[in-house]
Amino acid sequence: MANATHRALILSSTNAPASVENVPKPMATPGSAVVRIIVANVLPYARAVYSGNRGAPFPTPLVIGSTAIGRVDSVGPDASSLCPGHLVWVDIMIRARDDPNNSILFGYRTGLTEAGKKLIEGEWRDATYAEFAKVPLENCYILDERRLMSSPTDGGFGYSYDDLSFLSVHFLAYGGLRDLSVQAGETIIVAPATGSFGGAAVRVALALGARVIAAGRNLDKLKKIAEIGDMVEIVQLKGDDVQADALKLKKFGVIDAFLDFSPPEAGNSTHIESCLTALKIKGRAALMGGVRGKVSIPYFLIMFKSLQLRGKFMCEREHVEGLIKLCEQGLLKLGSSANHSILEKYSLEEYEKAFEEAEKAPGYGSQVLLAP
Repeated sequence: MANATHRALILSSTNAPASVENVPKPMATPGSAVVRIIVANVLPYARAVYSGNRGAPFPTPLVIGSTAIGRVDSVGPDASSLCPGHLVWVDIMIRARDDPNNSILFGYRTGLTEAGKKLIEGEWRDATYAEFAKVPLENCYILDERRLMSSPTDGGFGYSYDDLSFLSVHFLAYGGLRDLSVQAGETIIVAPATGSFGGAAVRVALALGARVIAAGRNLDKLKKIAEIGDMVEIVQLKGDDVQADALKLKKFGVIDAFLDFSPPEAGNSTHIESCLTALKIKGRAALMGGVRGKVSIPYFLIMFKSLQLRGKFMCEREHVEGLIKLCEQGLLKLGSSANHSILEKYSLEEYEKAFEEAEKAPGYGSQVLLAP
């Protein structure tokens, strides 16, 4: 229907609350699909982002949003495999088709290039905190609904839509681990391992057959992370002696790789240097955290040990497909079988409560959702 409308959460200014408005329902155009949003993830730092306090630029007004589980409502005329009715995971990493170096995070921030701004200022301005969202075809990943959601007696895992929402936190970790070429039987440090992304990295690394050294400062949270699997070792880092912390890590033998998920406030932490020091010769490390300033690294040690140090932002399409396969094959568990829990599920009108609850979330294994 040409005059159909839907409800969407629109942010008109970072200095004022968002509002739920009735707006025209999006229509599928070439290269796109319209997805009915079932549940959308709420990030722990959503309130900071949309109040302008996290340094994430975006235009206004904007239908804000995050990753989501939804069902395809309609598709553009060039869709070759995606069909109405398909259950999909919606990725927010939108790349320009003519130059994938230009990208945005859908409903969240512009990219690093001027050319990338076109994506969020025009065609892909309105994201998933709405009843419907127009999404690039390539950002809709079909989920095997029978395998994932049917009962175990029928050969499935019995997951709910809420369970499937936990896919989102694991994609970033899978991208980092694959970028590091982590292999079965290797040992990897994940630090800090007690946050949402660090905890997800521990679980994904185990699913890939690696042994994990989960490091951080909060011992109680580390003990909870250790419950994820038998191949998890934990190390409490004190942060006052680089070499002492490195020795704690080294006691578990040869360490092949290090994946970092430092939060913004960890810029002055010594854990990065300790973890790099603990790596074997020709070890690999990737930085995937949110530190915005400079960090100190042991230049001579990196050179002398021929370490590979790289940054990794988000994940690639093949990483998304790979993680979905892990879940569909039962190698990566979700929901109650992984001790995941939904703290609360809110309506669009209750978004402020959702942002507040997500901000207080205890870390990996808990999730807050919006259900339009």
